[in-house]
Amino acid sequence: MSDFIEVYALVEGKTEQLFIEKILAPYLGCKEIYMHAQQCSKPGQKGGDVRFSRVKGDLGIHLKQRPDTYVTTLIDYYGTKEWPGLDDVPAQAPPAVIAQTINEATKLEVFSLFAAQQVERRFIPFVAVHEFEALLFSDAAILAKYLGKDVSVVSKVISACGSPEAINNSPQTAPSKRLDDWCGTRKFLKTTTGISVAEEIGIDKIRQKCPLFDSWLATFEKIQRGD
Repeated sequence: MSDFIEVYALVEGKTEQLFIEKILAPYLGCKEIYMHAQQCSKPGQKGGDVRFSRVKGDLGIHLKQRPDTYVTTLIDYYGTKEWPGLDDVPAQAPPAVIAQTINEATKLEVFSLFAAQQVERRFIPFVAVHEFEALLFSDAAILAKYLGKDVSVVSKVISACGSPEAINNSPQTAPSKRLDDWCGTRKFLKTTTGISVAEEIGIDKIRQKCPLFDSWLATFEKIQRGD
């Protein structure tokens, strides 16, 4: 096989697109994994309110273009209203079960739609549990510095939940809601402050603290190595 692989990522919004373009793609590029980000098609091209009925068209376009590329997603679990497997997630399920349920159902659905496009080999779905902002909790000190908070405030949340990806999803306690509450303006700036936080933390630290995110990237590394 080739020494490199090329991956097209359909992402939820501008924040995820910047995260890939500025931080993740350079990291993966050093491993000869070239990832490109594209926001999912939706009215106004704004983040949020991602629905599979809209995304499946984008998936089909990328899967049908070049058989030597891979296709993935970077979609938040929190706030998703319509997606394969969403209704099958058990109540109070841990992050790994949520991710497995959603990702497996998504792959089955995409396979049923685009079986001729080698989906089993080329499509690697990823749902961020509970949302992208959870990754920013991978280093309490760095996040606290950008928020102007005492590090104990952030550490207490991580300790109570167990890990960044386990910070729960509700209108009051989702990662994004906590970040909003900690800002003086009551609105965390994801595309600027959020990206700066992620950049300073670094992908290696995020992988250490977020096993589901790590597993997603490890899949591409295995493909590139030909494992």
